[in-house]
Amino acid sequence: MIVDLLSQGDRQHARALIEGAGLSFEADVEELVGVHEDGVLVGTAARQGDVLKLFAIDPAAQGGGLLGELAGDLLRRAFEAGHESVFVFTKPEYAGSFEQLNFELLATAGQAALLEHGGGLSRYLEAQRGLLRPGKNGAVVVNANPFTLGHRYLVEEAAARCDTLYVFVVEEDRSAFPFELRRRLVAAGCADLQNVKVLGSGHYAVSAQTFPSYFLKRDEDIPALQMEIDLTLFSERIAPFFSLGARFVGHEPYCTTTRQYNETMQQVLPRCGLELQVIERRLVGADQPGGAESDKAFISATRVRQALREEGPSAPVLSQLVPPTTLAILRSAEVQPIIEELRQGQGRHS
Repeated sequence: MIVDLLSQGDRQHARALIEGAGLSFEADVEELVGVHEDGVLVGTAARQGDVLKLFAIDPAAQGGGLLGELAGDLLRRAFEAGHESVFVFTKPEYAGSFEQLNFELLATAGQAALLEHGGGLSRYLEAQRGLLRPGKNGAVVVNANPFTLGHRYLVEEAAARCDTLYVFVVEEDRSAFPFELRRRLVAAGCADLQNVKVLGSGHYAVSAQTFPSYFLKRDEDIPALQMEIDLTLFSERIAPFFSLGARFVGHEPYCTTTRQYNETMQQVLPRCGLELQVIERRLVGADQPGGAESDKAFISATRVRQALREEGPSAPVLSQLVPPTTLAILRSAEVQPIIEELRQGQGRHS
């Protein structure tokens, strides 16, 4: 019988079983469950949101149906919690065991495999079918926290090189500006570009926050592996559906993580048949003559949030950082709670 492991003793036993299997224990989970035989914990697994993880089974109990029982119980709980699709990250050699439980393999990279139960990717793609256009198409993936003139410049430059440009807005809500508002800002800022289609990324932009690393060795480059999984999924499953031939990014002078992501793209995309095109980031006031060289800086959403935090929506610099469509919304009552969170140091980044 599957039971919740709630007591400190139960969790210690689960930790011992997990670490005994050569895995790393992660305490931050919503539910940790297990199966006992003769009072001994022989199997355990956990759920955090729509991700199942920490699967560990005593060697003496392997080969039976214990994995299926644990996965089935956690799937039921995830669906009852409102998740339509559920994901598992595991080692590639274990992917087949989950495929037998009706999980679909989405992507593999190095020592990681990503699988999904529930057919979410197929539903996501089918929902976008009305946006499909033939021709030489490209993509931009943005968080847009919020949408800036830098984003607008990247989209304009990319759209000029494509028949249709798809702008994917990262859907995961871990930013100061919530997804629905970010998508609305992007759509408003690109409304005049006839060959641009704006859409959400669904659950198919893998984040460092949701990528579990319990099954990896401590010396493995976890961020690089997460990026490779994300890009492999995009290149092998998303790009063919939209007939994408290129992905466009802005060059990254500030953020080390984003720069590493761009470098990983240079390795992954070409081997999947996609071209990576890097576009020089726009400078503040680049369309205005004059100005000291020392005053020049690249436009970034970080600078926008800093201006909102320090001076509020009336900050003069905002007109040089964001398009009129974004500025109007930043000065609306709708955004005031976000600005207050930024001022209190609670606003999320990216």
